[in-house]
Amino acid sequence: MADHPERTAFTIGHSTRSQDELLGLLGEAGLRTLADVRAFPSSRRHPQFDEGALSHWLPEAGIGYVQLPQLGGRRAPIPGSPNGGWREPGFRGYADHMSSPEFSAGLVRLEELACERPTAIMCAEAVWWRCHRRLIADALTVRGWRVEHLGLGGRTAIHELPTFAVVRHGTALSYPPPQSSLSV
Repeated sequence: MADHPERTAFTIGHSTRSQDELLGLLGEAGLRTLADVRAFPSSRRHPQFDEGALSHWLPEAGIGYVQLPQLGGRRAPIPGSPNGGWREPGFRGYADHMSSPEFSAGLVRLEELACERPTAIMCAEAVWWRCHRRLIADALTVRGWRVEHLGLGGRTAIHELPTFAVVRHGTALSYPPPQSSLSV
């Protein structure tokens, strides 16, 4: 699995893993940088995943650590959000955030990192489809990246855009609400 086609990025959730488990998954995938996209890079239950701890033990293992707060989750939807295809307000809010200059700057930095060294995007949630990593993966996918979600037991899932995603002007994403059909 350590062979990476050009422009491939990975996602992972630290969840309840141990430090050794996370290092094992990153190592098996041949990853050299961990991009932390948590809004709050700390964990009371799992202190090994605090920003300070990660910035210490990852480099010791030969893996770079970068915090990207511009890509952090926990965003509130804007009034009149055009992203009503997401029923979950957290995803709708993050989709709104994706059109901001802050998100764009964070995404550019993430792409730079991933071009330099094989990179994993990390948040706390174990399951990628319940995390804002799925929307970051959407943004990378429309920019020509292959995104693989690292799961339990080293299994991966190749990212695909949700069916309700709309791509405009090459890379602009929106997630409009479903249109109701009219009976005649």
